[in-house]
Amino acid sequence: MTTPAIETEGLSKRYGETVALERLDLSVSRGEVFGFLGPNGAGKSTTINLLLNYAKPTEGTASVLGYDPWNEVVECHRRVGILPDRYDTYDGLSARRHLQLVRDTKRATDDPEALLERVGLADAVDQPAGEFSQGMEQRLALAMSLVGEPDLLVLDEPFTGLDPHGVALVRDVVAAEAERGATVFFSSHVLGQVQVVCDRVGILHRGRLVDVGSLADLRSKLDLGDDATVEDVFVDLTADSVRSGEGVR
Repeated sequence: MTTPAIETEGLSKRYGETVALERLDLSVSRGEVFGFLGPNGAGKSTTINLLLNYAKPTEGTASVLGYDPWNEVVECHRRVGILPDRYDTYDGLSARRHLQLVRDTKRATDDPEALLERVGLADAVDQPAGEFSQGMEQRLALAMSLVGEPDLLVLDEPFTGLDPHGVALVRDVVAAEAERGATVFFSSHVLGQVQVVCDRVGILHRGRLVDVGSLADLRSKLDLGDDATVEDVFVDLTADSVRSGEGVR
């Protein structure tokens, strides 16, 4: 049996009395494009931070590409491409140099110019990152996540700061990575941004996984339009699953 790309059992995180994530049971198959959806503060970034060893769980277990993300960190990160929700670039370093640093860390052989062209930064190869707009920084971070042809791409709010062309570019990258055979796990708070590329979505609310399934099933169940947001989903889900406890997973 093939090991899931991501698997969690009872994964939880508390900060004092505050529950950020409560007993998350989740399985993401190899080669799947999985959208992790929820409004701000739902626990999406907390989950990603736990999977990437940026934070330690209060309880529960997880595996990433078959690795223990807390005890096999180096092996795990070599096969994972990461675009975090918050990141810092080096103002004085060029886009090329940023990619070279990641390439050296992963012992990869990628051509920085080819990656930058792929994300629409072909004309900014030698431009210092300190001169980049927010959208350009997001594209650079996306290029950095692609170094080494990772088996798993973890993208936390990858559409932040992007114009419509940039959003379409990210969708194209996700589709291309899935076609290559990579697993893509990404968070978002807008359903319309993920509908074209996702195989399944998981809905997170107040640290709990409320629903998992195809986006088509979710839209049919809740009668959602193309411009619906995750907040619209909770108008219905909160009334049924969350408040009563039924359907909470």
